[in-house]
Amino acid sequence: MNTLPKKIMLLGSGELGKETIISAQRFGCHVIAVDSYANAPGMQVADASEIISMLDGNALDAIVNKHAPDIIVPEIEAIRTERLYEYESRGIQVVPSAKAANFTMNRKAIRDLAAKELQVKTARYGYATTCEEAEQIANEMGYPCVIKPLMSSSGKGQSTIKSSADLSSCWEYAATGGRGDSTEVIIEEFISFDYEITLLTVTQKNGPTLFCPPIGHRQERGDYQESWQPCAMSERAFTKACDIARKVTEALSGAGLWGVEFFISGDEVYFSELSPRPHDTGMVTLAGTQTFSEFELHCRAILGLPIPEISLQRAGVSAVILHQHEDCIIPSFVGIDKALEFTNSDIRIFGKPTTRKYRRMGVALTWDAKDAEINELRAKAKKIADCITILPQQ
Repeated sequence: MNTLPKKIMLLGSGELGKETIISAQRFGCHVIAVDSYANAPGMQVADASEIISMLDGNALDAIVNKHAPDIIVPEIEAIRTERLYEYESRGIQVVPSAKAANFTMNRKAIRDLAAKELQVKTARYGYATTCEEAEQIANEMGYPCVIKPLMSSSGKGQSTIKSSADLSSCWEYAATGGRGDSTEVIIEEFISFDYEITLLTVTQKNGPTLFCPPIGHRQERGDYQESWQPCAMSERAFTKACDIARKVTEALSGAGLWGVEFFISGDEVYFSELSPRPHDTGMVTLAGTQTFSEFELHCRAILGLPIPEISLQRAGVSAVILHQHEDCIIPSFVGIDKALEFTNSDIRIFGKPTTRKYRRMGVALTWDAKDAEINELRAKAKKIADCITILPQQ
């Protein structure tokens, strides 16, 4: 018998963590939010909170011992993930598993697993620890190519090397833009793709692997700017994506929701990246596009609760609300009333206590019938987001 509630420790408490906490609390769970700074979005709704560097293994051990959680849910990359094996051996459930957290928090591990062990189709790639190594790989691969830190999120440290003249600055950006203490980078072949998708994939303790309707997304500076569901694609390409997602998640093991990213070129499908947790592009599911939001699905899978089906309910789009200027503390938001004058509109302000240039501070949502014209919804979502201006609080 599955007994609730559980005590859950969330390692990382940004906007995705905040929605996960709310979903877990709806099942009566007690949630401890952990992050490296005070008043993180998830801390504002959690039952308890801790402020530590999660790259400090001793500090991580101390809070796990203090709170004795039933479940540990990693939500960011900057974690001393090798400690998770020990917690798992003590009977604490790690989501989706300690193996999954260790592999997916590092682009090198997950890319080698997919391309070499599982023989999944990916872009050609190589690793570099010096600018000279990066130059050699880029010259062999050809320009343009993409360079990324091995550990990062939200596009930090990622750029496109257009020619050898760009290499030094791109290397420096990647080597210093990652999370954790590694300066190693990955250089990838530039794939000429038609579009990108996120395939939200749910692995269960006592049920089959499930797939959400595909989510299209657009990025700038390596970071998501808008996403839409459903994304039109051929049945053949969707089947290929599902097969790859199933193969990779089964190899990593565990229960939870995964954000699996693909490049799509016609019917060709290239595995790109994988996150073992709710995905930023999946915030479109907050618009009621499918049976359960990605956060509700994550919590159901973690807790071993049934998920009878996942089906498309309506078309929807999310568009990020960005801070376009320099840093400020205690931001205020102008124009929320104007944004909500649109029919079928909603917003989420994340509650981040400070801003920096291009930081995501909220998301605008809109929706319509299943067969709605997605490009029209995308234009509408951008108008909703553009209504909102972020200013320093007076």
